[in-house]
Amino acid sequence: MYTNFTPDQLSQPDMDDVNDALTSCLQCGYCAEICPTYQLTGDENENSRGRVKLIKEMLEKGGRPDEKTVRHIDRCMSCLACMSTCPSFVNYMRLVDHAREYIEDNYQRPLLDRLQRWTLAKVLPNPDLFRLAINGARLVKPLAFTMPGNFRNMMDFIPDKLPPPSPNDSPQVFPAIGERKQRVALMTGCAQKALNTDINDATIRILRRHGCEVVVAEGAACCGALTYHMGKAKDSRVAAAGNIQAWMKEVNGAGLDAIVINTSGCGTVIKEYGHMFRNDALAEDAVKISSLAKDISELLSKIELGNKLKPDMRVAYHATCSLQYGQRVRFAPKKLLKKAGFTVIESRDAHTCCGSAGTYNLLQPEVSLQLKERKVKALQEGRPDAIAAGNIGCMVQIGSGTELPVVHTVELLDWVTGGPVPRALEGLEIVAVAS
Repeated sequence: MYTNFTPDQLSQPDMDDVNDALTSCLQCGYCAEICPTYQLTGDENENSRGRVKLIKEMLEKGGRPDEKTVRHIDRCMSCLACMSTCPSFVNYMRLVDHAREYIEDNYQRPLLDRLQRWTLAKVLPNPDLFRLAINGARLVKPLAFTMPGNFRNMMDFIPDKLPPPSPNDSPQVFPAIGERKQRVALMTGCAQKALNTDINDATIRILRRHGCEVVVAEGAACCGALTYHMGKAKDSRVAAAGNIQAWMKEVNGAGLDAIVINTSGCGTVIKEYGHMFRNDALAEDAVKISSLAKDISELLSKIELGNKLKPDMRVAYHATCSLQYGQRVRFAPKKLLKKAGFTVIESRDAHTCCGSAGTYNLLQPEVSLQLKERKVKALQEGRPDAIAAGNIGCMVQIGSGTELPVVHTVELLDWVTGGPVPRALEGLEIVAVAS
């Protein structure tokens, strides 16, 4: 694809990446059929090829984006499935994130839209504020029918109850059980700390039992992914910089062998820190942090797990987009589950998004609902006992559409290597014998 940027436009930050991505695009359409929104609508502007063209035209023209372009870019989930089929290796992730930042800076959304996005950007990354907001929302949930559309949809995701805060999420050091083989930092996340404390607890237990000293670093908080994908790049960089500085204190202190992440959406962005800060004073540190970032399944794959139980249990594995496409970690979770004794069922549409996509299910509820229903139907076809995934957003999304228990992969692995039965599985008749 040819571009027609002026020298002044090309001199702007990040335009070198943007121009490279655009000129690399062949407009061949290999990305189209795998795009979830295109599968639903058949609209050329609802696939990556069409969106690339819209982004090119928007950036070349400059000024205020038109409503059509904003609408179609908003409806992109950043599932990144398109990057798995692109023969030119176009980095669509960086391209669409740049487009979102441009829209955020140059387009004024309707008032209610701005208010909803502001609320999400302020509340979700702050676990204490998120808890407070959920508890307050429960009080007004009976009046949801009186609210504007997207705010009414947000009420549907308010959980009936929240677990109490876990003491394990506070800054501290958990010593390895037995000989220390590695020292790792755990990314505890933000919304996950309010919605499901079992995931971090299970991660800490299994790592400690297998020789890892686990650090929850002082000053580490939200990874910045949520605001990054909403186009709020400044907010995202502030959050990312805080994490880089917090983890570098550990690197320069007692050292770190890895930064462990059990929320795949966070992992994708943390592995991008080196690129995000490439022209910044934090560039060298950001590259170091990105190089240390590992999904929990990547780290556990390098450890010989000591299985104590062999479960007779069928598990439908949901491959999260941010893990299989964003991080290109496709086989490790399934191999770990199979080796642990679970019967792993892969759905016929394992390559497609569940419709969660960060805040997408809140901002684009109609499309999200269609994708959720399709995904849940596919996952249930194999008659599993439970569904496993590696991202809290996907777990909440899928869990809202099925009666089956939805658990994190690490909860299952923790259980069969000596941890407690996952809370979501309590009450199920599951046979597990000593391994």
